[in-house]
Amino acid sequence: MSDYRIDEGMEITLHFTLKLEDGTVVDSTRDKAPATFQLGDGNLPPGFEQPLQGLTDGDNGAFEITPEHAFGQHNPQNIQRMKRDVFDGEPPEIGTVMSFADANGGELPGVITEIEDDMVEVDFNHPLAGRTLTFEVEVLGVKPATTH
Repeated sequence: MSDYRIDEGMEITLHFTLKLEDGTVVDSTRDKAPATFQLGDGNLPPGFEQPLQGLTDGDNGAFEITPEHAFGQHNPQNIQRMKRDVFDGEPPEIGTVMSFADANGGELPGVITEIEDDMVEVDFNHPLAGRTLTFEVEVLGVKPATTH
């Protein structure tokens, strides 16, 4: 048992399961290695870090994370229509996730949501935007993060 509790500057090792409202598992470490990260390092959205604070080795918890604290609300402005001819060759099918270049030269994933004549609608919202998630955790270890 550790004397440390999860707080800024702590390194945390845990198993987690992320579920949708209907219990569908979206992500989980249960069938693989646990996740290790430092609180505040950007690996988890702040809304996922906040309920972990104060937990220690062996603690379990299930937290409901609202869209505002998870991946944001679904934003209609993130849905864009583009001409079918921007897609090389055969246009993608509805539900396909594709990568698009963003203004900064990075990549932005978008989901094809509609194909109509010569227009294709692409949704750039995070796939979990607008969803309330259940974040189940089992804390395996808490220790001060070592600075490199």
